[in-house]
Amino acid sequence: MKVLFIGGTGVISAACTRLAAERGIDLTLLRRGQRDARIPSGVKTITADIHDKSASVQALGGASRDSSGNVSWDVVVDWIAYTPADIERDLELFRGRTRQYVFISSASVYQKPVAHYPITESTPLSNPYWQYSRDKIACEERLMKAYREDGFPVTIVRPSLTFDETWIPLVINSSQKPYTIVDRMLRGQKVIVPGDGSSLWVITHSSDFAKGFVGLLGHPEAVGQALHITTDEMMSWDQLYQVVAAAAGVEARIVHMPSDFIIACLPEQRGRLLGDKAVSVVFDNSKIKHFVPGYCATTTFAEGIRESLAWFDADPARRQIDSDANATWDKLITAYEKGMSDAVRAFR
Repeated sequence: MKVLFIGGTGVISAACTRLAAERGIDLTLLRRGQRDARIPSGVKTITADIHDKSASVQALGGASRDSSGNVSWDVVVDWIAYTPADIERDLELFRGRTRQYVFISSASVYQKPVAHYPITESTPLSNPYWQYSRDKIACEERLMKAYREDGFPVTIVRPSLTFDETWIPLVINSSQKPYTIVDRMLRGQKVIVPGDGSSLWVITHSSDFAKGFVGLLGHPEAVGQALHITTDEMMSWDQLYQVVAAAAGVEARIVHMPSDFIIACLPEQRGRLLGDKAVSVVFDNSKIKHFVPGYCATTTFAEGIRESLAWFDADPARRQIDSDANATWDKLITAYEKGMSDAVRAFR
């Protein structure tokens, strides 16, 4: 099976690249950079920027089918499509050139707040709080229109929060320097948890996501379908923070803070909180288990976090600290605790 990944070395996609290679899939990555340590031996690369359409056409070759009349790729997966413009480009590039096109959407597209649990693939798609999610919804709608009207062979996959050894996936953390939250815990500094910490969440290890995802590649019945792939392990945000702290050998000093307060001070957090992580998410994984029999997430959050800390500890250069984020969090905590103290005094 010939598979093309657009991207393939990210937090989620690298695990899928590794597993696809292990299973003997003829895999090629289209990416801007050169080879790096996250690309397994035997995986081919094409160097081009997918956002440069003419360069991509040249790199991929102009013919839609080979000399035998076969499509160029059995499967094309775009890991880095975010907007309808990206989808229009891919429709032009790959219509008639693949038997399956996999779009990586997001589980944040589901209705917020959710009206009914557990979340299934039939949960309405609506997120008034986050443009990222609305763009993903628009991408899904365009692709399903192409499927209905033109037979474009799309499969939609919706990951929820997924991590690998390079990431500490807590709700208030630095995306660029994720060790920052661990450093705060080690130094006994307070860490912020939105709400009262009781919201339930699932955080999936990338190696588990890959088992479900690779099983969908080349699956003819998956064409025209949308599926999410998550772990079945549910924990509250308080528990998730405590697991990270325990792996670091300390206790988390948690400050519970209303999401509305955080957003009032940091408006850029609106989408990520109200549009995603401030509410409970509990997924029904029956559909992926039907399409990929035997799918089961086996890496617990605690195991995954221990692997992450070991990765950071293996090289001091990886333990970078986001000083700007630290300053912002300290300012936020000080303002919140002062307001709480002033309110208590007003009622006494």
